[in-house]
Amino acid sequence: MQESREKSKTNKSPIDDLISQRKQKLEKLVEKGIEVYPNKYSATHLIGDIVEKGRKLEGETVSARGRIVSMRKMGKASFINIKDMTGRIQAYLKSDDVGEENYKTFKLLDIGDFIGLSGKMFYTKTGEFTIHAGALTPLAKSLRPLPEKWHGLKDVETRYRQRYVDLIVNDEVRKVFECRSRIIQVIREFLDKRGFLEVETPMMQSIAGGARAKPFITHHESLDMDLYLRIAPELYLKRLVVGGFEKVYEINRNFRNEGISTKHNPEFTMLEVYNAYTDYTSMMEMCELLFASIAGELSGKLEAPFKERVISLKTPWKRVSLYDILREKTGRDFSKVNSRAGMAELADSLGVKYAEGNGEFKILDHVFEAFVQPDLIEPVFITDYPSKHSPLAKPKKDNPEIAERFELFVNGQEIANAYSELNDPVQQRMRMEEQVKDKETREEGGEVDDDYIRALEYGMPPCSGLGIGIDRLVMLFTGLSSIRDVILFPQLKKETE
Repeated sequence: MQESREKSKTNKSPIDDLISQRKQKLEKLVEKGIEVYPNKYSATHLIGDIVEKGRKLEGETVSARGRIVSMRKMGKASFINIKDMTGRIQAYLKSDDVGEENYKTFKLLDIGDFIGLSGKMFYTKTGEFTIHAGALTPLAKSLRPLPEKWHGLKDVETRYRQRYVDLIVNDEVRKVFECRSRIIQVIREFLDKRGFLEVETPMMQSIAGGARAKPFITHHESLDMDLYLRIAPELYLKRLVVGGFEKVYEINRNFRNEGISTKHNPEFTMLEVYNAYTDYTSMMEMCELLFASIAGELSGKLEAPFKERVISLKTPWKRVSLYDILREKTGRDFSKVNSRAGMAELADSLGVKYAEGNGEFKILDHVFEAFVQPDLIEPVFITDYPSKHSPLAKPKKDNPEIAERFELFVNGQEIANAYSELNDPVQQRMRMEEQVKDKETREEGGEVDDDYIRALEYGMPPCSGLGIGIDRLVMLFTGLSSIRDVILFPQLKKETE
């Protein structure tokens, strides 16, 4: 047993030693009768306000609170920097000013600890605006040391798994999520001003509908029934249009039990908008106006800087038929294909890989991703999708084989999808019944939503619907290439020791 203990001691990491030292400091603070984790601390200013006011506060007594992010302990006097969500400021502590006992307390503090300070504002000889502390209050002890270099975490997996540390040490990461919050705020303001009503619809549904995707399944014990985490809120939102809400939207969480990549997370955020008495061309105009509003708020320019390029958002955006651009890029005419075998043969001739279980439209999508999508940098509406693969969209009058639908692509990825909504209950039932016959749809849990058909039978006015991927939208406006960088806590494999 003694040998085992000795071995355990020798295997301790440097981090373990630092944690042990900090725990010892915590014990000393408690022994001094200090409340290390008080309930609250009232400050006169946020740090950002102090920095912004500058000279106006010189000589004034202020109090601030935040996390210690750097320290220079120098015998009887020390400098520290503290940081809150609004900014960072320097503080000067001198034993004669705060008192010897308080200064001993300060000596037990570390980078990462939370502290409250009060004192007069002054400028140092180097011109840095500084709090000359007259009192200090410990607010929370950090038992784990922060990464040594103040440039964020190096290991990408650790950054996502320990986002709380990433946010502490990397200001750029924090700015991304502040930007995300602002984008969502702009979206709400944009829609609210136009008379849209924000609503909430069920996240657990008895039928997985509104999109083609593999759902997550759960079980309700009391009702003794399986439920699906929603893959889309579409059918519930259109029920509301039937009920008389002519302009509705939801910023919603969706769940799809599918692969994880730089563009896909199993849990993601969508904006869905429905507007009665309009068609899909109205949603094109809405997209253009919404993106302009977001760009205007963030930069004041109709553009989205993305790494080495600047993407122009000037309108009107290009509109291109799906089959036309496929013909242009591949030299093949996909509009004549009407079977999976024919689609597979064309894909094979182009050297495009696909899974054995992929259906006709999924194979077409793989071809599009390989030959077309990477070149769609400036905003472009891809239109004229086949009706048989758009079961919720209204067909074109002059060509029922084509749906009134578009997908918006910017910077090589799909960001939005929209239809003129099919509101004929007889056609909708036929479409759903045809879809359920499809092997892929059955495996995804698809079935005819009889209640939705019943809703349509009460009458739904002409309507258009729009879905925008919020995560991808944020990627565009923050210049990031991975969806994990714009989701605070992306899904990861279980952590292993």
